[in-house]
Formats: sequence, structure tokens, C-alpha cells
Amino acid sequence: MNLSFSSYPDMEELEKHFLWNTIVSYLRAQKKIVLTVASSGVASLLLPNGRTTHSRFRIPIDIDELSMCDIKRGSKLAELLVETTLVIWDEALMTNKQCFEALDRSLRDIMSQLNIEAGDRPFGGKVVVLSGDPKQILPVIENGSKSQIIGASIVRSYLWNHVTKIHLTENMRLRKLHPNDPQYIDLQNFNNWILSVGNGAIS
Repeated sequence: MNLSFSSYPDMEELEKHFLWNTIVSYLRAQKKIVLTVASSGVASLLLPNGRTTHSRFRIPIDIDELSMCDIKRGSKLAELLVETTLVIWDEALMTNKQCFEALDRSLRDIMSQLNIEAGDRPFGGKVVVLSGDPKQILPVIENGSKSQIIGASIVRSYLWNHVTKIHLTENMRLRKLHPNDPQYIDLQNFNNWILSVGNGAIS
């Protein structure tokens, strides 16, 4: 599995980051390298050693369908990426698809030095977990039409064909409470209301 996608329809942000912290701690305890990035500065602060994607991968600000990250072969960053086991990219769905594609082209180029077959694998064969809720904001396109905004999302990228979608659907906070607890009922009602708004079931 080269690329994974996780959505969180009814988990709160803190619970999501608890999951990331657990995965990161487990892998780093095995001396493996995990890079944690997010599409926004605020979200990156909630990740262990988090950075913004543009900062970590040197993604160009002015990007197009042919752009690549500013990562040179043999550089320290390139060597770090070669040794990396996992990349966690939080709030991914609000990022323009061209950012993912730029990183994809760069990793294919870097990894193909070691294995020529890596040039034909998404992200050079690296495991990338994209975290986000598809009901949240799409990429922002200045003065863009609806079709342009949708067209800029990763679901319209060639990478989407390689995505394995994993849905986390259980609210872990509710598991800590007894079903007869008033707080459990309040949380359940709020959870159902959030889902109804996201599904367009209520105005």
C-alpha cells in the first residue's frame, strides 16, 4: 500500500491526533523515521514534530502541473526522505492536488536512484497517509469557479487511483462513558447532528 487515506466523520480533532501520536511513537520506538506534516501551520502544531508541507518538502508557492519540490538528489533532505518509513499528511483535502503531484514526482526521482522500479510507483514507493474529512473545506482557488475548485482537489488527481480509503467511524470518547450517562447522550446527540449537517440531511 503506497498511499492511504483516512477520514474522520465523527471523531474529534484531539482523538485523531491521539491516533497519530500512537502510530508515531510506535514506529519511532523501532528507530524508524516518521515525517509529520500538515497543510496549515495551526494543524502542524498539533502533530509530534510537525511541520507545514511546504516547509518540509519545499513545495513551490507558484505551482503548476509540471512542478517539482526543491529537493536535490544527494542533499540532506533527499537522504532523509530515502530513510523515511512513513509520511503523515494532516488536513490533506484542503491542499491543491498539484502539491501532492509535485511531491510524487520528486520522490519518484529520488527513490529511482536506489531502485529503478521506484520511478513507476506512487511517491516512489513511500507510504503516505493522508488525513482529512472530505466534508471539510476544499482547496481555495482565488476567484475560482465550482468546477475549478473541485478539479483542484486530490480526488481529481491521477494519484487517487492508488488510494486505499480507511474510514474511522467509532467515537472513542463515547466508549469511555456508560450509555445511561447524561454526558454520553449529549455527546451522541451532538455527534449525530454533526453527521447530519455533513451529509446534508438538515439545512
